[in-house]
Amino acid sequence: MAQPTIIHFTRHGDVHNPDQILYGRIPNFRLSDLGQRQAQAAADYLSNRPLAHIFSSPQQRAQETARYIVGKHPQLDVKIDERIDEIHSPYQGEPLHKLEAMGWDLYSDIAADFEQPEDVLRRTHDFISFVRGDYVGQEVTAVTHGDVIAFMFMFAKGVVPTAGKKISFTELGLSDMYPATASVSTITYYTDDPDEVPHYSYKRPY
Repeated sequence: MAQPTIIHFTRHGDVHNPDQILYGRIPNFRLSDLGQRQAQAAADYLSNRPLAHIFSSPQQRAQETARYIVGKHPQLDVKIDERIDEIHSPYQGEPLHKLEAMGWDLYSDIAADFEQPEDVLRRTHDFISFVRGDYVGQEVTAVTHGDVIAFMFMFAKGVVPTAGKKISFTELGLSDMYPATASVSTITYYTDDPDEVPHYSYKRPY
């Protein structure tokens, strides 16, 4: 492969959430004023990258963030892709203080129709395989959500995401405790080997 295939996983900006709940896939959660500034910073960071396409989660906050990136790449459109959607969790709508008291364990002892970490990583890998097949040697960005990025980061570091397993992202080499809003996590594939573990880099551009 003459050129590497690069995917910039961009987390959406900070969200307007006055009731302090886990918004999950609940509709109509927009970027806050801070989130808009963060999204602009992410767009500025990606402005000089030769992006071939922009993908976004279906969630409003992700689509709004993607539009800031389009502002720097007006020749591109945004394609919605459900494979990079927010996690499907039984806890959406619950107050954040309750989840903090649970240690943010959103995956242990939940019904089978909700997602486990391996389910989230599986659909993320499916998206990555699609990009590696259709955009060989090119760069794309995918505007998505925290756990989608976190589990992909763990995979790149050789750690299997598992319900209830406590992970220190800083010990794995991340400069933040968790992928920050509007951060850009870049994975790079240098070969066509389907089993290649990508190179990972991280930037919080503000």
